[in-house]
Amino acid sequence: MELKICHLYPDILNLYGDRGNIICMEKRLQWRGIDVTTTGVSVGEPLKAADFDLFFIGGGQDFEQEVLLPDLASGKTREIKAAIEDGKPFLAICGGYQMLGNYYKTWDGQQCDFTGALDLYTEGSKDRMIGNYSFTCDELGVTVVGFENHSGKTYLGSSVKPMGKVLSGFGNNGQDGMEGARYKNVFATYSHGCLLPKNPVLADHILKTALKRKYGQAELSPLADTLENNAHDYMVRRLSKQ
Repeated sequence: MELKICHLYPDILNLYGDRGNIICMEKRLQWRGIDVTTTGVSVGEPLKAADFDLFFIGGGQDFEQEVLLPDLASGKTREIKAAIEDGKPFLAICGGYQMLGNYYKTWDGQQCDFTGALDLYTEGSKDRMIGNYSFTCDELGVTVVGFENHSGKTYLGSSVKPMGKVLSGFGNNGQDGMEGARYKNVFATYSHGCLLPKNPVLADHILKTALKRKYGQAELSPLADTLENNAHDYMVRRLSKQ
């Protein structure tokens, strides 16, 4: 078995150690004897979505997202949308999450049109939503812990479901109590850096999704995950006391 991972814009969208999610997925596959190859695709480089099994997009600031607009329009948007509709798994964090939506409108009214791959939009605000937070992952029945830092407020359309409900923190917009977005095999969230290392159940679920799509089955041998679960459980207890 082998998974080919595409890391989109690794040199531009990598806030708060988002690349740690790539390392986590690589290691969890390698520890099980599953081959994995990760390829970075950045500005000016063609994206052939058919060559990959799993896609990752990290977070970036508003300026960095704007810089990517011409490159997305040059052909990557078409490839991204086709891959999503074909059921290929995506993990998108913060700015990458916003980039999959219809547009981002700044607090002073300037609008950047994004890929439109997901029916959602983001509006900027002057206040930042920042800190450790937690939310439910409804399809897995687990609590996810992470770190959010965003001024954009994201609102989901009718065809997109949230990943779950906010338990502590702000989530998508600090208003409706929802966090993240799920559409087909897209997992989009505001949770930076520590998402997969601290949430091994979610990490394996994403890997299983990719393996099942490619091979029709997805059996992952169990890992000890003692350190990972200790880190997860510590943060759950810490946030529950706030």
